[in-house]
Amino acid sequence: MIEAGIHWLLSVLALPEIGLTSVFLISFISATLLPLGSEPAVFAVIKANPGIFWLVILVATVGNTLGGVVDYGMGYAAKKAFEKEQERYWYRWLQHFGPKTMLLSWLPGIGDPICTLAGWLKMPFWPSVMYMAIGKCLRYILITWLLLKLPDGFWRSIANYIV
Repeated sequence: MIEAGIHWLLSVLALPEIGLTSVFLISFISATLLPLGSEPAVFAVIKANPGIFWLVILVATVGNTLGGVVDYGMGYAAKKAFEKEQERYWYRWLQHFGPKTMLLSWLPGIGDPICTLAGWLKMPFWPSVMYMAIGKCLRYILITWLLLKLPDGFWRSIANYIV
């Protein structure tokens, strides 16, 4: 019975005709300190299913924001190990701007560490999550919109080059 329940849950979450679980997992993992980009997955699912644009953006934003929350938690837990870093410029900058710095959480290379540092600095959790979600959502909307503006011929030439 448990096996059947697990199978049912996994089949519901998989939604193979849509790919939302993949979008969520890739978005979540890419928000941690692992170097992985989620935009190609978001774009591919939206390109295949244009009618669910906002649902895909929402799922990617939630996954990426939850990954940022994991970064925040890691930073919060690591604070004691780095007490002497308080004299550094970036520390004062983050303290000055507070949770609003989470709007930069979408930036490649520095966005995820900013989330970690926010936890380390014990910035207010919910405002940090709110700004993190806004920044990440705007990134997905902008990048997906830009990619959708490229003609299909461009993507075919890329696929022919790869294959």
